Amino acid sequence: MARIAVIGAGMGAMAAAARLAVAGHRVTVYERTATYGGSLGRFERDGFVFDTGPGLLHLPAVYRDLFVKTGKEPLERCVRLEQVDPASRHVFADGTDVSLPNASRGGVVAALDAALGAGAGERWGAFLSRAGEAWDRSRRPLLEEPLRADREALGRDPYPAPRRRRLLRTARRASTVVEVGAWELADPRLAALLGWYALGYGLDPRRAPASAAVLPYLEQTFGSWYVRGGMRELARALYERCLARKVEFVFDAEVARIVEKDGAVTGVELADGTAAAADRVVAGIAPGRLLERAKYGEGDDVAPRVPPPGAAGEVGLVPGRFTVLLALRGAREAGAAHRTVVHSPDTDGEAAEVFAGRPAGRPTVTVLRPDDPDTRPDEGHEAVTLTATVAPHGAAGSASAAGSAGGGGSVDWTDAALRESHADMLVAAAGAAVPGLAERLLWREVGTPADTAARTGADGGSVPAPALAGAGGRLLHPANSPAGPAGLYLAGGWAHPGGGLAHAGMSGALVAGLIVEGADFRGSQ
Repeated sequence: MARIAVIGAGMGAMAAAARLAVAGHRVTVYERTATYGGSLGRFERDGFVFDTGPGLLHLPAVYRDLFVKTGKEPLERCVRLEQVDPASRHVFADGTDVSLPNASRGGVVAALDAALGAGAGERWGAFLSRAGEAWDRSRRPLLEEPLRADREALGRDPYPAPRRRRLLRTARRASTVVEVGAWELADPRLAALLGWYALGYGLDPRRAPASAAVLPYLEQTFGSWYVRGGMRELARALYERCLARKVEFVFDAEVARIVEKDGAVTGVELADGTAAAADRVVAGIAPGRLLERAKYGEGDDVAPRVPPPGAAGEVGLVPGRFTVLLALRGAREAGAAHRTVVHSPDTDGEAAEVFAGRPAGRPTVTVLRPDDPDTRPDEGHEAVTLTATVAPHGAAGSASAAGSAGGGGSVDWTDAALRESHADMLVAAAGAAVPGLAERLLWREVGTPADTAARTGADGGSVPAPALAGAGGRLLHPANSPAGPAGLYLAGGWAHPGGGLAHAGMSGALVAGLIVEGADFRGSQ
C-alpha cells in the first residue's frame, strides 16, 4: 500500500483518487479552495441554481465505468442522467432555425435537409462517416492508452479527407476545420455548425486539424446528457464515492511545493509549511509555478521538467469562457430546447478576434435552458445560462501569446464596463432563443475568465481543449507520467488526453493504471 498525495479536487484528480483507493492505496487529496469539483461549480441565489462549468455530459460511459470499478452502486443510482432531446437547436445568422435530435444520424440528416435544403443533410452525414473513421483510427492511442514517447503516429491527421480537384492545380485535401467546412460541407451554415464545435472546445477553426471532426461525431453518435439538479451533482456523486472508499480530503490546503529527493517525489509541502510524506504525487491542477518552476528539491532552480500543454508544438493562445447567469420571471415554454446556439454573423471574424486576444464584436452564444425544477424557485420562473468562448484574461491574451494567431491584444476581464457591455451582447443575442427575455429578466450574474482564473488557478482563466491527433502533435497534452521526478503523475484537463468531463475521467483511469500496474500498463480496458 502506497501513500498517495493528490493535488486538487477536480474531476480527473478525484477519478484517480477513487480508483487508487479501491486498489488499496492510502489517498489524501489537498485542495486549495473550500470545495471539490474543479470546473464543475455552482451558483445559487434566491432559489435559482446554475452550473458555472460544463452544462452537458458526453461519453457518459467514462463515468459509468468509474462507478462500476469503484463500488456497488452504478452511476445511475448516484445521479439522475437525462438524455437531452433535441440535442441542440441552431439559429444561424440568416434566420435559419434547425433542431438536431439526440444520437440519431438519420434524424440529423433529415432535419438538416428540411431546414437547409436538399443535399445538406447528405453532405453532413458523409462528413460524419469520415469523422467516424478518424475516431476508429485514433480512439485507442489518443484516449485509452498512456501517451507514448514516440508520438509520431498521433502527429498525423486520421481524418480521411477526400481529394478536392482544382482546375489546373494539384488536388488537395482539407487539413483544417475551416477547409472541411468550405470544401466538403459547401454551405456556410454547415460550416458554422462545425466551427461551433471547434470554437466551443477552445480550438481555432482556422488552425485546428480536420481531425476535430471527431467532436461532433462523438456528440451525435453517443448523445448529450444532463444531470438532474445540475452538472455539479456529478461532482458531488464522485466526491461521495471517494469518501466511501476512504479517500481523505483536506480543503483550504494549497500545495506550495512538491518535495523530491534523489530524483523521486517524497511528498508535498503546504503553503502553511506543513509537510506531508507521499510515495506518489498526482497533480490534477493547471500548469503553473508549482509544476513548471517550483523547486522539487533543495537547490533545484533549473528550467521546468514538466512540459506545459502543447510541448510537442506551439499551441498559441488558449481561450476561456464568458458566462451570464439569468434569473427570469415566467415559466419556460413547453417544448423549449435545452440548448440553443445563436451563431455569430461573422464566425471567421469571431475566431480571429478571440485568438488574437481581443473581445469578439459578435460572439456565438450558447443558451442553456434545462427543464429542471431543481434549478428554479418554482414553476413561474426559469434559470438560463449563456456562454461564449472568449480570449483569456490579462497576460494570457498578450501580444506574445497571440502573435501566432495573427495579432496581439490583452483583455482585462476585471474591467466592469467591459464585463457589462460583453454581457449585454450575449443577452441581446440570446433573445433569438428565449422569447421575451428582456422583459422577463429579474437579475443576472456575470462570470469571466478572470473569475475562472481565481477559482481554478488556470493562467488567464483558460479552459483546456481535448487532445487531438494531427497538426504535428501540437494539440497533444503532457503525458500522465511526465519526464519529471519519479513518482509524479498528471491528471485532469491539462494532462493527457485533455479537457472536457469525459477526457478528465479518462485521465484519472490512466493515472491509476500507471500507478497500480506500472510499466506493464497498456491502457484502459
